[in-house]
Amino acid sequence: MSSAPPDYPALPIPPDHPPVASSRIGLLVVNLGTPDGPDVASVKRYLLEFLSDRRVVEIPPIVWQPLLRGLILNTRPKRSAAAYAKVWMPEGSPLAVYTRRTAEAMQAHLGTGILVDWAMRYGNPSIADRLQAMKDAGCDRILLAPLYPQYSGATTATANDAAFAAMATMRWQPAVRTLPPYHDDPAYIDALKTSIERHLATLDFAPDLLVASFHGMPERTLHMGDPYHCQCRKTARLLSEAMGRDIAVTFQSRFGRAKWLEPATDATLEAMPEKGIASVAIFTPGFSADCLETLEEIAMEGRETFLAAGGKDFAYLPCLNADTEAITLYARLFSRELAGWWNTNGTII
Repeated sequence: MSSAPPDYPALPIPPDHPPVASSRIGLLVVNLGTPDGPDVASVKRYLLEFLSDRRVVEIPPIVWQPLLRGLILNTRPKRSAAAYAKVWMPEGSPLAVYTRRTAEAMQAHLGTGILVDWAMRYGNPSIADRLQAMKDAGCDRILLAPLYPQYSGATTATANDAAFAAMATMRWQPAVRTLPPYHDDPAYIDALKTSIERHLATLDFAPDLLVASFHGMPERTLHMGDPYHCQCRKTARLLSEAMGRDIAVTFQSRFGRAKWLEPATDATLEAMPEKGIASVAIFTPGFSADCLETLEEIAMEGRETFLAAGGKDFAYLPCLNADTEAITLYARLFSRELAGWWNTNGTII
């Protein structure tokens, strides 16, 4: 018959023992990245980091780096800085502002039992910096939450890569979980539906067509096994079924000479008026928060393209950002992924 294990007396802490913070759980919300300011120098630093990522540009460095550090970084930063200046908010970059607001709202929702912070894959605050801050605060269990509904090696994977690389330098690593893609999660589809219908109700016209514009990827990534294209299509299909109306799917932000996923957003908008589509409402469900690609490329340039081609009415519908629909969604997703570590009543397990 087995007996209970003996109770061992607590040993005194040696006087030279380094301080150890009390055990805590961390939630790190991650987004793509942004320059520190809408100036050429900041944009150049950001683009160098972003476009040097082998997950983003899969051209061999011996070929790509001379082109990047030569022609691209000596021409593109000026154009991009001017574009960023058009969308910059008093609080900073839109992507940083909305990501920070999301983290703050989640901290208020989850309470003091979870330490919530935010980081950017490229730029500041960096993933490595915030992970170290969490570790210093006593977080020995951390949920990494890249806010990409659809998985891609160039988004979700590289955010996780950066976290794992940072932890490779730690002697005492935290236990880590990563947020899975949520492209077909009912809570995500419901959040999109509610947000889109709320914004549609504010328009003074009824759009002939809804367009879902996702960030583009080189077509070869699909053939190499990246699930991004399929997950984008599934998101649009499920949303179309939930809303009971057709949704056209397009892909934006092409770069370079390679063949990209199609149809292209700009070409589609330009061709619509000739096909009898006089009014359109466009949204970007691959982005969790508004940024340069949504606010300047779609809301501004997309509008110009559509109206110049003969379109009558154009509306850009904002991302979930840190709106009520977003916080409701993330509360469900994060609570599920924290299960076994934390109870919804605030108790750490």
